[in-house]
Amino acid sequence: MKNTENIISIIRKQGIIPLFYHDDLTVCIEVIDALYKAGIRVVEYTNRGKKAINNIEALIQTREQRWSKLLLGVGTIKTAGQVKNFIAAGADFIICPGVLPEVAKATQSAGLLWVPGCMTPTEIMVAEQSGARLVKLFPGSLLSPSYVSAVKEIFPDLMFMPTGGVDVSEENIGAWFKAGVCAVGLGSKVISKELMKRKDYGTIGALAKKALMITRKIKSQIRHVND
Repeated sequence: MKNTENIISIIRKQGIIPLFYHDDLTVCIEVIDALYKAGIRVVEYTNRGKKAINNIEALIQTREQRWSKLLLGVGTIKTAGQVKNFIAAGADFIICPGVLPEVAKATQSAGLLWVPGCMTPTEIMVAEQSGARLVKLFPGSLLSPSYVSAVKEIFPDLMFMPTGGVDVSEENIGAWFKAGVCAVGLGSKVISKELMKRKDYGTIGALAKKALMITRKIKSQIRHVND
């Protein structure tokens, strides 16, 4: 299940990666339940709180009972030590806010997919030289689809995924995919703190389903144009 090629394939097929963090394990389980029922099969759980490691362990255990096809990655990883701890906890892949070769080495030595966050061509070059296949463009809110179009010409062998600032709209998601991304990361636009506070899991699921439907429609249009 943790084969790098397989994970990349599933990410590309899904086209979106919902991401979130919450201290309360029950809330985390309900959020993932809502996402899974909406058709989501890849989720990023971010390392943004003291309970992250314990929650990931519990979510991995819960997966065996409730979400058999779920890939659960961990984001906001900044040290090789965190890589080792979260891999031991069962993480399927590792996402980082930046590029650190030692983090890349620790992840790849374990045979897992490493997704570094980059903003500049220099950072993308370092990521590529460190073995990255998929690069997270972060923060996406400060970049644009035209930026993707430009860097793809320089890095034709890399795949790109903007995260931060992506909206659940056909216009916004469509612009990113038409520029050449393979997926988009969706955080607060789908799983907001307010929705989790209200325990409005129905809306979270509905937003995730909407994002999936938009993504499938856009990808189908792009394939039709290219055929």
